[in-house]
Amino acid sequence: MIKSPEILCKKLGLSFSQPEWFILALSHRSVGAKNNERLEFLGDSILGFVIAEALYNKFPEASEGVLSRLRASLVNQESLAALARQHHIGDYLILGSGELKSGGYRRASILSDALEAIMGAIIKDQGIESCKAWILQLFAERLAELRLDNWQKDPKTRLQELLQAKQLDIPTYTLASQSGLPHEQTFKVECSIPMYDKKIVGTGVSRKKAEQHAAELMLAKIAGKTE
Repeated sequence: MIKSPEILCKKLGLSFSQPEWFILALSHRSVGAKNNERLEFLGDSILGFVIAEALYNKFPEASEGVLSRLRASLVNQESLAALARQHHIGDYLILGSGELKSGGYRRASILSDALEAIMGAIIKDQGIESCKAWILQLFAERLAELRLDNWQKDPKTRLQELLQAKQLDIPTYTLASQSGLPHEQTFKVECSIPMYDKKIVGTGVSRKKAEQHAAELMLAKIAGKTE
């Protein structure tokens, strides 16, 4: 059973004067003509601008080429899908019967499109400034940890280097679960480190991507503890 959109709306810190925009944002094209594709188009446009402006302000000395690559590292299908999984958006998607049976709620393309559609829905309901503020909040941790000397390194490498600098043991990654059809699987991997007593779980379409996601979440957790 699909969970109530109102629950997700509250978890995301959103409040709609016209809730139908939010419901539309969660509606995949498999349900019919009334779907989130137009909202996704709108959200994609503002997302690119907001992240571009944030990077422009954060790195005043960076060239256009570097800024473009930094934006691409944040705004891409896998990155957006990881954020969507982090907030369990897949549990609230409104899908047609075919997509439900094939596990569409786990598919990166559907998750990333839904996240962008939510941004479009915020614009329609509350305006661009509200949408901009929500996007910056959504990406706050990723923007905060981004530096010119480390952005090209993957999360696992950055986490390992951080722990080694603190003279701590390297992180361990354990496969927690593997589900889905052979050609469309979802992996969950637990990451644990000596300085944090809880395990962080990352998800991905491969074990490698799940490990990277877990490392990324662990880096964000460490950053939050040291602020």
